[in-house]
Amino acid sequence: MDKWKQVVMKGMVPGALASLTSTAALALRAREESGSMFAGANAISHWLWGDKAFRRDEPSWKYTLVGYGIHHASSLFWATIFEQLAGKVLDRKSIAGTTAAAAAAAATACFVDYQLTPQRLKPGYEERVSKKSLALVYGAFAVGLAAGALFNHRDKT
Repeated sequence: MDKWKQVVMKGMVPGALASLTSTAALALRAREESGSMFAGANAISHWLWGDKAFRRDEPSWKYTLVGYGIHHASSLFWATIFEQLAGKVLDRKSIAGTTAAAAAAAATACFVDYQLTPQRLKPGYEERVSKKSLALVYGAFAVGLAAGALFNHRDKT
């Protein structure tokens, strides 16, 4: 296993891209289904602000920024685990292998988020978008992980 600094650094690019792609998908679906592109990110902040966060539609520092910060930190966490556990697959630099590993990581994150996590710590955006949209958000998360991993493991010559 890599040293902690290397482990964290490897998760930065895939985590940031996964955060951005999934947040964009969430914003698009929340706008369509809830009438506000900020509703999904706001809902994530229920970790701190309780059920009031589920009803917030306007952008705010309190709800939107905190919600996005929680989501971004979670994305970095999952990306770090992904890079460590799938490292040998990712080192092969195969687009198909990397994409499959990213899809498996996103599916695992979804399973943990909705089957193993206590209600208070679930993502929260399930309160503002449909299950179909959740699948799109986790799919976008996988795309971001894969893109970041391909960047990390590219030939640097």
